Amino acid sequence: MQPLSFLSIVTLALAVNAFKSSVLQVKHHHHNAIAARANKQCRTGPQRSPSQGGRESMADSPSSVVIAENPPSTIKSAAPASSSVPEAQITAESISSHISSSEPSPGAAEPVVFAKTEAAAVSLTPNNNKAGIAGGDAYPYLKDRIGWWYDWSPNPSKAGNPIAVPMLWGAGTADAQDAARLATFKNLKVAPKYLLGFEEPDCPAGSGSAGMSVDSGVSKWETYIAPMRAKGAKVGSPSMCKQADETWLASFQKKAKTPWDFTAIHINKNNMAGVRKDIEHYAQYGKPIWVTEFACVNDYPNFVPCTNQAEINKFIYDVVDLFEKEPRVYAYAYSNGLGLGNVWPLTTKDGKLSASGQTYLSAISRYH
Repeated sequence: MQPLSFLSIVTLALAVNAFKSSVLQVKHHHHNAIAARANKQCRTGPQRSPSQGGRESMADSPSSVVIAENPPSTIKSAAPASSSVPEAQITAESISSHISSSEPSPGAAEPVVFAKTEAAAVSLTPNNNKAGIAGGDAYPYLKDRIGWWYDWSPNPSKAGNPIAVPMLWGAGTADAQDAARLATFKNLKVAPKYLLGFEEPDCPAGSGSAGMSVDSGVSKWETYIAPMRAKGAKVGSPSMCKQADETWLASFQKKAKTPWDFTAIHINKNNMAGVRKDIEHYAQYGKPIWVTEFACVNDYPNFVPCTNQAEINKFIYDVVDLFEKEPRVYAYAYSNGLGLGNVWPLTTKDGKLSASGQTYLSAISRYH
């Protein structure tokens, strides 16, 4: 074989350099296209429910890029260390950087991007703020820190930014107030953004429970709730009295034709293990969770509200942290309802913010 001439060597070297430049340019455009597409999907992709996978994180595999998909919960003092990439910092640039650092081999499938839909996630978290209150007594003190509130009526109304959420309390047969609420609900013409279903239909009527059979619940649901959902309202399931021991909701879900959008639950516990047990029970329904009432209560063997202020304060801080960091919980409300003793309520008898109310304000102010 004849040795290559100097001119041939120079020509070959130039060709190799041109090929390398072409490859780098193709990679650059490929990475930019992936990042741009991922950024677009982060804004407009469909919402995923907890039953479809729950919380996601940046995948270890170089063949996929996964973005955490949770309802909003950003603590002001310190970000929860639940993800290697803070949720607020997940951008097209960070996606592109991750792809660059874990580049697939030639011929491999294009990276799959499971994009978080900020708009869709927020749509089930009122005002992008999970914190709320059940009952309007403490509203003037908390309105700048909560995203929503309700008062068990079909027409809650107060000035301010928190979203007022209507409710169809019962079948109109529990007492005079229940009948009046149903009559008012029938006159609603415009579908609200959010709508809550029945109040504790699984316990006998009276003492704050609607007391409804499953068949009655299905009938009223299809007659009054279903049309509102058809008009665009996000509807919450009936909320159970018996917490994790309920069986009513499973029967209701099987019989009702119209599904709910989020599962409304009540949590009356005095420890986080009990709170988590309730959340796990209701997660089986495969929907985002709204804790529409929570309170510090020793619920076994009897219903005994907490009365020690130190115990209540610790419970409030612990449960707010749990709800804010729990991706399956999209909203929660401090219960200011009946039967919770004299220490738990948010306000005092003369209408001032109580010590418990001050603790709740402090706890949610760390996040909102």
